[in-house]
Amino acid sequence: MRTVITEGRAKVEEFLSPKISKELPVFYNPAMALNRDISVLLLRALGKKRMRVADILAGSGVRGIRLLRELGKGAIESMAINDGSKDAARLIKKNLILNGLGGNKKITVMNKDANLVLLESSGFDYIDIDPFGSPVPFLDAACRRISGGGILAVTATDTAPLCGTYPKTCRRRYWAAPKKCGMMHELGLRILIRRVQLIGAQYEKSLVPVFCYAREHYFRAFFACGRGNAAVDEVMERHGMLDGVGPLWLGPLWEPALAKKMDALARKEVKAGKEMIRLLDLIREEADVPAAGFHDIHELGRGRGRNIPSREQLISAIRKAGYRASGTHFKGEGIRTTMPQEKLLALMQ
Repeated sequence: MRTVITEGRAKVEEFLSPKISKELPVFYNPAMALNRDISVLLLRALGKKRMRVADILAGSGVRGIRLLRELGKGAIESMAINDGSKDAARLIKKNLILNGLGGNKKITVMNKDANLVLLESSGFDYIDIDPFGSPVPFLDAACRRISGGGILAVTATDTAPLCGTYPKTCRRRYWAAPKKCGMMHELGLRILIRRVQLIGAQYEKSLVPVFCYAREHYFRAFFACGRGNAAVDEVMERHGMLDGVGPLWLGPLWEPALAKKMDALARKEVKAGKEMIRLLDLIREEADVPAAGFHDIHELGRGRGRNIPSREQLISAIRKAGYRASGTHFKGEGIRTTMPQEKLLALMQ
């Protein structure tokens, strides 16, 4: 069924169905609205100007239209909105007109293979990869064409391999061994990050995560692109194993100043919903704790009966002991902390 919906400041005609499927005439997933909300918020927080933007798997064009309507004046110099479906390309043009953007010379609507859009270009300052499934087929072209100082945004919805349900698929696709455990979502995200970084390294581009998160069915990572062998070597030195999983990225998942700015901006200007505020609050706290991985207090307290302190009690006690600690958006029972595990176990007792 086709209907006009409102998302952010965009009005778009979409094909809606009770069951989300790539078999829809033009793909649209309302559950990914938060993904698009955060994309807009991050670019607003960064405040970049005159960006060349590419949305290479655009579907109905809702993401590109939102960026055009919700970023500040002068933020976008040019916008390539592409989808391989002819039906999608037609709908993108219709939706641009619906939003008063028809005929805008800085917008190019394309109906090509996503990789060709990138490879035939002179490069972009923001590239968004949001596929139905794995982003791997698009990473090489994206890493080639992301500009120095640009932002590469990557979504992966194939969380089952990354989280250990299909370990052989993960090894083939992401060149790492996953693990199905309480920390599997963070581990899977870190595996994805390393895979992106390895592709960038081939082209002497360092891709450093500035904001990452996991939701029910997808991972999302934003990378800042640097250039040069020294910067790439610094990234590669932060690859290793965590809890027997990997190789993966062991460095920070967030830039603390950016996480704080996004959280403040969401409250003051964007008037974000409760789900987004809760996510940003948790990430703002996590970003201040320089630790890879977290502790599941239920797993640590297994066998101790009902005498497990609450997460809030433990965080308070850890901080009083002089260590950093926070909750984690990856799991409600998780604590991210700089306190060594043996000291945390002693504290729990």
